[in-house]
Amino acid sequence: MCLALPAQVVTLWGVGMGTVDLGGVRKKISMALVPEVRIGDYVIVHVGYAIGVLDTEEAEATLKLFGELAP
Repeated sequence: MCLALPAQVVTLWGVGMGTVDLGGVRKKISMALVPEVRIGDYVIVHVGYAIGVLDTEEAEATLKLFGELAP
């Protein structure tokens, strides 16, 4: 089973690289698969790669659901 999480893009740097915020944790990831991404966008992150862009409402709803699962 694979799990991909929504995360907000906080910086873009280098060629196809960026930093995302995953619930307060910042991670450096590859943005090579989403060249259209902008700072503030939400992306789906899987194994260090942004694999798609989400709209804000969808991302926030998904994060809310994950939050409800936490103990």
